[in-house]
Amino acid sequence: MDFSLSAEQQMIRNLCREFAEEEIKPRAEEMDRTGAFPYEIIKQMADLGLLGLPFPEEYGGAGADFLSYCLALEEIGRGDASVGITMEAHTSLGATPFYLYGTTEQKERYLAPLAQGKQLWSFGLTEPGAGSDSGGTETRAELRDGVWHVNGAKNFITNAGTDMTGGVTITAVTGVRDDGRKEITNIIIPKDTPGYIIGNPYHKMGWRASDTRPLSFEDCQVPEENVLGAQGTGFHQFMHILTLGRIAIAALSVGLAQACYDESLKYARERQQFNRPIATFQAIQFKLADMAMEIELARLMYYKAAWHHMQGEPFTKEASMAKLYASETAKRAADQAVQIHGGYGFMDEYPVSRYWRNVKAHEIGEGTSEVQRQIIAKHL
Repeated sequence: MDFSLSAEQQMIRNLCREFAEEEIKPRAEEMDRTGAFPYEIIKQMADLGLLGLPFPEEYGGAGADFLSYCLALEEIGRGDASVGITMEAHTSLGATPFYLYGTTEQKERYLAPLAQGKQLWSFGLTEPGAGSDSGGTETRAELRDGVWHVNGAKNFITNAGTDMTGGVTITAVTGVRDDGRKEITNIIIPKDTPGYIIGNPYHKMGWRASDTRPLSFEDCQVPEENVLGAQGTGFHQFMHILTLGRIAIAALSVGLAQACYDESLKYARERQQFNRPIATFQAIQFKLADMAMEIELARLMYYKAAWHHMQGEPFTKEASMAKLYASETAKRAADQAVQIHGGYGFMDEYPVSRYWRNVKAHEIGEGTSEVQRQIIAKHL
């Protein structure tokens, strides 16, 4: 059993850590305050190859392994959660479906510009009436004379309306299966398609600098070949994509938890009460110790889930465990970070206030904590 990272993995982690410290973290407060999408930062990340880390070099990717991608997400998320979720949603949800299920032509047309960071892409799964019940999709696509006619709505879609967005891959009902259930198919819809309506960005509690919008489709027409994978395999595809995404969210959560710990340790050493630093008080030491312990456990759990995936072994249970534990670890870390800061932690001038607002989405995106517990229970 070897817990050491390869030289390449360490290089990617260190590159992202340095970039996050120098380029992302100094701008995080302003991005959160204004809600402005960080185009300049995303462009820099594209130039560094970070938006195509796990994809082959033949498509413009970096050819890195999956754990390297997760290590990068941890460090970018440590700098700012909005930038982290932008990278994760683009790579895990937007580009990975093309890599796993796309034809050669689709990979050349769609994956290549995404891996090179020339475009962002979104994945439309969630609907107003279909959240945790992702199989409850109501958006429909009807094939007529070689053309898909799409009607419906999606919400909470990340990277859906930026100037860099190339389009969305959506789940749509395309028929009825032999067992009476809905036949769900993934369909590619480029941004400039008539009838593809991009809504206004949401006003969010956290992840404010990420782009999140509702989408609607009014007789939106795309060619028959815009099906991703085989017709009727959409449910299986997005379940696998979400499972992979849960490891990525776990890595993001560890990054945010680490940021909470870093700020808390720094503050505890500087803050004086009763004529000495509060870091000398056992009550504060225990909070820091618990944070450090849980962060290390969460990190090892996402390492393990990523390793199982890279070995070609089943990893559904491990992915849910990693996502569940890491997101709840981050929540506890954010709560204790604010507590350690006291009244100052309640003020937006201190980053822990932003961390506390950001962290809640980690327990919701890519499957809620309740869904993760259901998945884990099914595997027991």
